[in-house]
Amino acid sequence: MFEILMAGGWPMLPILLASAVALAIILERFWTLRRKAVVPPGLGTEVREWARTRKLDPEHLNALRTNSPLGELLAAALSVRNRPREIIKERVEDTGRHVVHRLERFLNTLGTIALVAPLLGLLGTVFGLISMFFAVMVSGVGDPLKMAGGIGEALVCTASGLVVAIPAYVFHRYFRGRVGDLVVEMERQVFLLTDELTAVSETTAAPTGVPVRVARTAI
Repeated sequence: MFEILMAGGWPMLPILLASAVALAIILERFWTLRRKAVVPPGLGTEVREWARTRKLDPEHLNALRTNSPLGELLAAALSVRNRPREIIKERVEDTGRHVVHRLERFLNTLGTIALVAPLLGLLGTVFGLISMFFAVMVSGVGDPLKMAGGIGEALVCTASGLVVAIPAYVFHRYFRGRVGDLVVEMERQVFLLTDELTAVSETTAAPTGVPVRVARTAI
């Protein structure tokens, strides 16, 4: 296998480097984008119970903020829980942009590798054909071994570029989809918490003996 790779010539070096980077990104994203690490099960329910029982001291908020990406969003909402709903929404959106940016970390690099690897393979193919033509110019068509060397270099580079690009593209699309699913779930949990904060706020502000009607408006 090593001899086959080396037959591709120097263009194989950037292709091998791209494959190592792509593999590292794929493994890192699999670990980072685990659902239980991003959206811990039961966290939303626990935080809504905190809001209901007013267990919202700074210690709780600090622990929540460092718990997970979902916890960071919920903590952002709780930090301005006594403000109007529009302020809560703006704070969550500001925090959400940073959270989503971290979830999408390295995905642009993976997409770039998926795009560039075939071009590197094509570059190696061109150099292989050039070396074959030079061999023909020097010794003519009577030496098939020299021609075979150039053709082999071209084919190895083309195949290697595709072998790197196809998995990189597949995993790039897969991780994009996973981030999208996680963002939707985090939005749902923030929506539920905002409704709970609105209910608690209106209950606190309502006069004794007056029934409270909670407005369930969308974020």
